[in-house]
Amino acid sequence: MPGMRKDVFSIEALGHEPADKRMDILRLIGSTGSISEAARQAGVSYKAAWQAVHTLTNLAGVALVDRAVGGAGGGGAKLTAAGEQLLDAARQMDAARRDVLARFSGGAAQALPGAGLRTSMRNNLPCRVMQLTMSTPGDPMVRVVLALPPSVQITSSITRESAELLGLQPGLAVLALCKATAVRIMAGAAPAREHVNLIAGKVTRLSRGSVRDEVVMSLPGELQLVGFSDHPSRLRAGSAVTASVEENAVVLARV
Repeated sequence: MPGMRKDVFSIEALGHEPADKRMDILRLIGSTGSISEAARQAGVSYKAAWQAVHTLTNLAGVALVDRAVGGAGGGGAKLTAAGEQLLDAARQMDAARRDVLARFSGGAAQALPGAGLRTSMRNNLPCRVMQLTMSTPGDPMVRVVLALPPSVQITSSITRESAELLGLQPGLAVLALCKATAVRIMAGAAPAREHVNLIAGKVTRLSRGSVRDEVVMSLPGELQLVGFSDHPSRLRAGSAVTASVEENAVVLARV
């Protein structure tokens, strides 16, 4: 990757271990010397493998892969010194993580895998993948149907490459994330709209504003969702409300 340093990586790149296949792809590039072979062994497309490399490189702030293009040998790829160091750090972090999780089981310890996420998104909802619907061959998007305990369903729209790198499949535990500003909360029920999630609940807490009112609503299963309603509103604690969230505003993360 021209113009990038090749010695010291940023620790931010370790945020993807062991959440998805990005680090696995980096390992496979190191062992096979080929991005296409790494993609094949990881079970993802060549495009998804390159997305993994670009994402990790951006997070690391240094070049992780050197690629030789063309030539008699057909080209290849190898890890830089920083790439090797990143994998070593990831191995040590994964071993330490497994050691900590092994000391605890059940109860609040179940929150540990997702507790390390640092994000501006205030809505972090544990759920499971129910179904993946592939669009037409020319469409790069995948619709992921998610089950929130005990009986709420929402849908996320993500790229095929992201679905591959996350290794999404029915039954997989994930986190559904969305910004509070992407959640519009209205009194009562709301008419169905294409590609929009409608989630029913009750107001738990209300903070009045001059333009918008911030609303914390409770969902079945003791989950909470934060969003905004137009000001002024007649909402009160206990009011029945519906949250409206577009599918493309729901981000998925592995736990």
